[in-house]
Amino acid sequence: MNNRKTYTHLPQSDIALQIERLVQVIEDSDSPAYRIKQTRTGYERVEETRLSRYLTHIKQMVDLFDDRVPYDYSEHLQAFREACQGIGLEHGTGGPACLNENGTGYLDHHRSMNVLVARIRQLTGEQWYLRRTHDRRHQARKQEIQVCDYADALCELYSRITIVRVDFHYRAEAQARLRAEHVFDDLDDLIYEHRRNPIFEHLIGHIYSVEQGDHHEGRGYHIHAAYFFNGNEVRGDVYKAIRLGELWEEITRGQGYSHSCNHDKEQYGDECGIGRIKRSDRGIRRHVHKVVKYLVKDAQHLRLRPEGARCLRTGMLR
Repeated sequence: MNNRKTYTHLPQSDIALQIERLVQVIEDSDSPAYRIKQTRTGYERVEETRLSRYLTHIKQMVDLFDDRVPYDYSEHLQAFREACQGIGLEHGTGGPACLNENGTGYLDHHRSMNVLVARIRQLTGEQWYLRRTHDRRHQARKQEIQVCDYADALCELYSRITIVRVDFHYRAEAQARLRAEHVFDDLDDLIYEHRRNPIFEHLIGHIYSVEQGDHHEGRGYHIHAAYFFNGNEVRGDVYKAIRLGELWEEITRGQGYSHSCNHDKEQYGDECGIGRIKRSDRGIRRHVHKVVKYLVKDAQHLRLRPEGARCLRTGMLR
């Protein structure tokens, strides 16, 4: 067996994605975690399978569910959690392990992982799991319609509006210890500033979406934002984006940074749906729709969030 071990500590966001990938691979295969074979000399040989590499961070995966904060979990994380609880998985010296069928002793780590995989595979075929997957995709389609309708309504309020698109990220050293509830705390602080900070003067609407991506791609937890200003009063969309980035750094105490889509809006050419646009230019609406749909794409949905927290936030129409 190729005995690969790593002691790298991954951020919460990455561990959630690791669990999701493990469950998806289990769902699409019939392989065990390990193949345990008897040799001619009476010894056992453990062989890795295509699933084995997805168990590299199994200790951290189990520890994700520490119940420090009540979370709502995606169907993949819920299946993993229920499987661990169902087989009574516990930490052992050789890695997480569970009791044998008779409850008289612990299986070794490799056999325990085979039991875990079998239980996860069973759960992914159950009705609640299949329904949750369908409901999540249906919710993403509903949110696309919601944000497009919201953007259309805002575009009708004034003869000109100025749209600013900013992504709020966290630096790598902050991502390493960042938890989902911290992101929502920062978002609450950002929304609080709407009422008191001159940056938001002439703001007529906003959309925020809390998402997550792969930490190794520089994503991790992040927030997509779109701001809609009265275009008769606000012309400098790039300046607004700079000020918003400075505010985010202040809120995160230097642990955050931002990316402004408005700085490079020329790259979109005739399909640009940000910056200062006219209400009378109906053709541009489909490009605005493309901008706001990006904020609610299903691929980067949160895999865990504080119980009751809303990942999508929009302003009230006045």
